Amino acid sequence: MAISAALVKELRERTSAGMMECKKALVETNGDIEAAVEYLRKAGMAKADKKADRTAAEGLIVIETTSDAKKAAMVEVNCETDFVAKDDNFQNFSKEVASIVLNNTPADLEALLATTMKNGESVQDTIKGLIAKIGENMSVRRFVVVESSAGAVGSYSHGNRIGVLVDINGGDAELAKDIAMHIAASKPVCVSADQVPAELIDKEKEIFSAQAAESGKPADIIEKMVSGRINKFLKEITLLGQPFVKDPDSTIEKLLKGKGASVSSFNRFEVGEGIEKKQENFADEVMAQVKGS
Repeated sequence: MAISAALVKELRERTSAGMMECKKALVETNGDIEAAVEYLRKAGMAKADKKADRTAAEGLIVIETTSDAKKAAMVEVNCETDFVAKDDNFQNFSKEVASIVLNNTPADLEALLATTMKNGESVQDTIKGLIAKIGENMSVRRFVVVESSAGAVGSYSHGNRIGVLVDINGGDAELAKDIAMHIAASKPVCVSADQVPAELIDKEKEIFSAQAAESGKPADIIEKMVSGRINKFLKEITLLGQPFVKDPDSTIEKLLKGKGASVSSFNRFEVGEGIEKKQENFADEVMAQVKGS
């Protein structure tokens, strides 16, 4: 049967698929628009499955907070390129996911992906639809919800690539933001020295001991040298021990004490951290093609 331009237009408006894809779907379904919608949906999911193994290490960190700053959610949503990270469809999807996390507090990533969005589809199916539409692999990688019982949740976003939530007791909104900004810049491992994993300290002690042994100094002196290096290391990686980025003459610990405040915990997300990115060598790729031709 002949497929009218009006029918193709209607299908495009309903699915956001390309004109040729819509025309093909209508031809395959004999002009049945409902069947064409289902046809495109299945085709989109098939495309999404094919792209699932492609590395998605770009994307956004999105933060949503309640008006009273007692609760906040932070989400990392990934795509393959920075170009797509700036796409309105991708950004709007990411913001809605963060809002869902804030309002629903899902138990885990599986529960989040099963949650229904405003479009009536699950988060997972919406991702697949976006993959088919935009042409890149995408994923919701992780999220965290922070709720403060006695204080407030400070937040800071460095563009869309770094996000921080900090549970702070006492102080004010400006202090909470300053602490969150400091965490974004200085990347502490934990709040205080007693929270540093023992295996991390043992690893550093082993390295420092080997370095100190090369000095040829007596064992008791080496022990003091190692102890001093460990203390310095703990100050460098703990929030309380670090110099405040806005005032290096003062530590975060001194800043908090001066404001009568304390930090219970913090979370720091950075886009793509820990994801192994494929390194492209285009010169080698061209050479391989030349040799193979």
